[in-house]
Amino acid sequence: MLGRVREDVRAMIARDPAASSRLEVLLTYPGMHAIWAHVLAHAFWKRGFRLTARLFSHVVRLLTGVEIHPGAMIGRRVTIDHGMGVVIGETAEIGDDVHMYHGVTLGGDTNEPVKRHPTIEGGVQIGANATLLGDITVGEGATVGAGSVLTRDVEPGATVAGVPAKRVD
Repeated sequence: MLGRVREDVRAMIARDPAASSRLEVLLTYPGMHAIWAHVLAHAFWKRGFRLTARLFSHVVRLLTGVEIHPGAMIGRRVTIDHGMGVVIGETAEIGDDVHMYHGVTLGGDTNEPVKRHPTIEGGVQIGANATLLGDITVGEGATVGAGSVLTRDVEPGATVAGVPAKRVD
């Protein structure tokens, strides 16, 4: 876990010009705290302690403003800048080196017990208040613009923006 924390702190410092030190990121970045807590909540979830996982993630949401379902799968060096209002659903999958801003929602579009949340491949950037809904895939290295509403797959390396989100590059 300590190695993961170090990786995450280095990743945030590289992505956020306002981050002035490792200690500052370690102590004052709620998006990072939510990610680290999710590692524990996800471990509870996978071992069948689902109520414990949900209660723990609920407390983390109260403390950080970031809601990550313990069933979600999150890769390494995922960073959430500012964090407040981020929601990551149960069947969401997030690859390595993803960066997202406040207000991002990775939400479902059905009440059926199926894969219903987005898959975000590695190196993706998601702008503030973007809403991504359903079992869609955002390809490696893509960018989703701030305030976008995305309900369709995005090709690797593409930039999408708008409501509904469309390719802009």
